[in-house]
Amino acid sequence: MKNKESEMINLKVYHGSTFIVEKPSLEILNYRTDFGKGFYTTTDISQAKRWTKIKKGRMQEEKRDENIKRYVNIYEYTENEDLNILNFEAATEEWLKFVFKNRQSNELVHQYDIVIGPVADDNLYQVLVSYENGVYDMEETIKRLKTYLLSNQISFHTLKSLECVKYIETIEVGEEDE
Repeated sequence: MKNKESEMINLKVYHGSTFIVEKPSLEILNYRTDFGKGFYTTTDISQAKRWTKIKKGRMQEEKRDENIKRYVNIYEYTENEDLNILNFEAATEEWLKFVFKNRQSNELVHQYDIVIGPVADDNLYQVLVSYENGVYDMEETIKRLKTYLLSNQISFHTLKSLECVKYIETIEVGEEDE
């Protein structure tokens, strides 16, 4: 995450949630996600808003509560050259294998502090399921993945990486923000 002059950068990142998250944690996280157990953010506020809608829907199913609120928590990430970072520039064969390995495990299956890459959203997930079920081979899957406009995600997997994330503010997301 360096610019062309190799200077340290600061990056605004967004975390979509049904909670205000002033202090990101590795305690309450989902397994079987694209990059494994971690704290997920994006540089795309629209993607963060989509995450809030998905999370609210899941919570409403679990708790049968219609009053769940949606929040986008905003942070500043300051680069740390000592972190072990994996960066997927696009949905490639390497990315696909990495996502499947993580989605199939209840444990963290890598040693990276931060992983950056495309989001396997619900539409994209159907392509991944077709690959997993043998409907598409690797070549066909990658070809289909390239037809999607993919948003990014930045996942933090260690306490050391979370030290680089500073809370700025939280905004509530309304239904009109779709």
